[in-house]
Amino acid sequence: MTTTNLHPVRGRYRDPELTSLARTNSVIELQLAHRSVRAFLDEPVGEEELTAIVAAAQSASTSSNLQAWSVVAVRDPARRDRLATLAGDQDFIRRAPLFLVWLADLGRIARLAAARQATVDATEYLESTILGFVDTSLAAQNAVIAAESLGLGTVFVGGIRNNPDGVAAELNLPDRVFAAFGLAVGVPDPAESAGVKPRLPQRAVLHHDVYDAAGDAVIDDYDARLTEYNAEYGRSSGWIATVLQRLADRDSLKGRHRLREHLRRQGFPSV
Repeated sequence: MTTTNLHPVRGRYRDPELTSLARTNSVIELQLAHRSVRAFLDEPVGEEELTAIVAAAQSASTSSNLQAWSVVAVRDPARRDRLATLAGDQDFIRRAPLFLVWLADLGRIARLAAARQATVDATEYLESTILGFVDTSLAAQNAVIAAESLGLGTVFVGGIRNNPDGVAAELNLPDRVFAAFGLAVGVPDPAESAGVKPRLPQRAVLHHDVYDAAGDAVIDDYDARLTEYNAEYGRSSGWIATVLQRLADRDSLKGRHRLREHLRRQGFPSV
């Protein structure tokens, strides 16, 4: 039985120790059903949907109400094609009717300061860089939940960081604005061979009062469950080997080992 036919909690974990939730609601069940979508129908995502998605994103928490993020909505097919090439030649970016590029944006604050002859020297420190990326991530996750509640599918694209200079030039990004990741959005193609991917057991990620690495003991069982899931969709990998390969060396980062240089050039010295 595939995860699309399982109870939401069973589908999310495939863990005999967690098959239901004592407390749940429609929002949690929507979150449990999340999956990455890389195949889209040839249907547009309208301005009404985009406005609702951005409103949800702006309702996310933001550090000190700095709202240090922006997003570029890319619909133009030629621009999506160029971004797809820059992001590892991922064809689903070309096929998605809407591609959102999420930006850590300290530039807006810097421009406000310059116009008022004020200083914002704190933006040059690592804390401010982290703040921008955290704000961006919180907003984008809200956007995903909103999109899914409207019947749309999404997938995050870290490959947007493969060539930050090229992306910055393509989107005309000013100083102190950096493309953190992309998000393809569209109506899911029901024929796509994908389901709800099982996550690590809660014992591996939930710690009480202090960190306890004893939870690692459940990872081998999880690896077997993910291998089973992947086999249902014609893949032969588990979790452990995939993670170790993904982080084996700098080549596995696909150019992103130079991100510090790109951040500096884009106005994020992060001292």
